[in-house]
Amino acid sequence: MAAADVIDELSCSICLILYTDPVMLPCGHNFCQGCIEKVLDTQEGSGAYSCPECRQEYEERPALPRNRTLGNIAERFRPTETQLGETGIFCTYCVLSPVPAAKSCLLCEASLCDTHLRGHSQSHKHILTAPTRSFGERKCPQHDELLTYYCHGESVCVCVYCAGFGQHKGHNVEPLKEAFEKMMIQLRQVLEKLPIKREETEGQIQRLQERRREVAEKAAGETERVTALFRDIREQLEALEKRLLSDISSQKEKLSLPLTNLIRELEIKKEKLGEKMRHIEELCNMADPFSLLKKLESEGADVWENDCRDIGGKESDDGKLHDENDLHEVLIMNPIYRGLGDIVTRAKRRLGNESIIMDRNTAHKDLTISTDAKSASYSGSSVKQGYSSYPGSYINQGYYNQSQTFQVYSANQAYTVKNFQFQTQVLSTMCFHIGQHYWDVDYSKSEQLRVGVAYPSIERGGYSNIGNDNKSWELGIVQSSYNTSSFSVLHGGIETSLSFPQGRSPINQIRVYLDYEAGRLSFYELSEPIRHLHTFTATFTEPLHALFWVGKGSVTVID
Repeated sequence: MAAADVIDELSCSICLILYTDPVMLPCGHNFCQGCIEKVLDTQEGSGAYSCPECRQEYEERPALPRNRTLGNIAERFRPTETQLGETGIFCTYCVLSPVPAAKSCLLCEASLCDTHLRGHSQSHKHILTAPTRSFGERKCPQHDELLTYYCHGESVCVCVYCAGFGQHKGHNVEPLKEAFEKMMIQLRQVLEKLPIKREETEGQIQRLQERRREVAEKAAGETERVTALFRDIREQLEALEKRLLSDISSQKEKLSLPLTNLIRELEIKKEKLGEKMRHIEELCNMADPFSLLKKLESEGADVWENDCRDIGGKESDDGKLHDENDLHEVLIMNPIYRGLGDIVTRAKRRLGNESIIMDRNTAHKDLTISTDAKSASYSGSSVKQGYSSYPGSYINQGYYNQSQTFQVYSANQAYTVKNFQFQTQVLSTMCFHIGQHYWDVDYSKSEQLRVGVAYPSIERGGYSNIGNDNKSWELGIVQSSYNTSSFSVLHGGIETSLSFPQGRSPINQIRVYLDYEAGRLSFYELSEPIRHLHTFTATFTEPLHALFWVGKGSVTVID
């Protein structure tokens, strides 16, 4: 038997290639398991199942027992197939010796070599394709016709009967060639857009990689900084421990010396008293009255009385055991507290925690600055005087209405100025032009405030420009009567509200963090854990002052 005939016998009539896991229908025909299951799936719901080869019908979906013998034979013959031709598909009509096929005719379900292709029909019904064994996939399993149309509604290829009379009747159906041309146009259009998307994606990847490098560098820098900080703290703690232990030892020696001397004196006194006790005991044992009295007369009775008075009436030496220079706990702990406080202060400075002092010279007249310049309280009223945003127009008086706008009167005319704020603000005495800094703000006693930073060149007269220009960056906070806080950020006249999950108790403390070189200004809520609110990024061109605007209540800088 010729090799081509053997290949035909060992090939599935659906995919036209060597069997893969062959199974057998009750009629005896064999197919690849995957191929016949696809055919049976398409016949689902049609009323009956049929064999693609002999058209024998089955009322129920037939079982598919495996044909192990046929599968083993096909597996043993498979290496021979790969050696025959480049595609492994041969001319159907070259029966004596296999010749590689040049084309396959879908109508004839045959593959042709170059020789047989010359004599093949040129009719448009004979559709020629690249060599293939998948003739079964190109025919309608229901009508056994070529799939020459495409249904756009269900995105499937259909035959002429399905398109005109079957289940696809009335659908958007067109010939495969036209559908192919339209699809190619769409694919080319998509292909034209994909490079742009790819470049955008590459740009995003590069930006993310750069950001990841920045995060890694930042983390490495912070790790080094924290390591150095704690190394310094440990050194300072060890030095403090040595100093305090040395002080305690010195104080102990200083206090022990007089106590030792006193003990020595008392020991001598104790010995003398013992001698007198023994002498008096001897006198008490004398039986002759004359001898006793004569003895006392010679020794002097006043001496014994003085000794008794000295013993009984002299102030006790126990009072000397508690001296005012004794080792009291307060005297010991006070240097510890002071030393630890100095260590914490130095650590805060290294971390950038600045002691912010409010500059009274920059404070609005309606603000009261505390004695330590750490707090600012609003002391104004709802009726104000100032300058409006209208050139040459002076505001005689105005008031805030319920819509949080400002109603002003000028030249007998009324104006409503939105986002109107008087300059009830104050700057810090310190300015920052390098490094990293942070400070904490308590706003528990304020209902309206703004915190942030500003250039010293910010306008300070009339209504407030905080956040409405390019010279200041701020976080606005409004506390409602329900003990909740709402946040917004403002810069360059653009205000953005910040939204966060509800149900958290207000902390009423904000941390402002400035990294001048990196151009980053961040705001955090000092909760547990700390919550990031917002970060501005900018290129700072002037020194920055801490800025506080108080609309109602007071605000305090926390040390």
